[in-house]
Amino acid sequence: MADLLSFALLTFSSIIIVVNPLAATLIFVSLTGTMDQATKLKVARDASQFALIILLIFTIAGGWILQLFGISIEAFRIAGGLLLFGIGMDMVYAKTSRTKMTATEKYEGQDADDIAVMPLAIPMITGPGAITSAIVLMNEAMGMSVAAIAVVPLAAGAAIGITYYMMQNADVIVRRIGQREYRAVNRLMGMLLIAIAIQFILIGIRAAFPILTGGTA
Repeated sequence: MADLLSFALLTFSSIIIVVNPLAATLIFVSLTGTMDQATKLKVARDASQFALIILLIFTIAGGWILQLFGISIEAFRIAGGLLLFGIGMDMVYAKTSRTKMTATEKYEGQDADDIAVMPLAIPMITGPGAITSAIVLMNEAMGMSVAAIAVVPLAAGAAIGITYYMMQNADVIVRRIGQREYRAVNRLMGMLLIAIAIQFILIGIRAAFPILTGGTA
């Protein structure tokens, strides 16, 4: 029970931090500034639906996708940890992750339907970091229990749900959160993400090279 609780806390925190609902909301505001309220709500709904579908596909079928390309989960865990580490460092230094920033700049000014899919759903809400976290955590859950397996899609749904709620109420949130407060929260979340990334890397290295921890190769 204690292991399941620890895993659930790790799963919810890592996926929510990587999805970063607050950052997604701020980008949403910048991209929909010239739209009327009804169109903004439609964009928020469509973006959340697309993001949830994509994230659940990779949560459920991510392991099979890796097998198709001959990628071991250990290699993916280490690579994913390095990716999350980079995203965390960007958050600590109050930068927009490069994987998200370039797509946001490129698609700025597109119409509502285009914006909902890209850059909001991909890669702003469901980006490489979220997909990596979902695949790695689901692989870990499959070695635990059915309850642990259920935790990962629940965490994905919760992260997208929070993001959708915040985008729906973006005007109120933006009025109440200043840039200084946003940077402080973002840096704290970045530090947590760096710690999670290092844990991913350490577990991947231990699994790939058991001799380093006194096991047998």
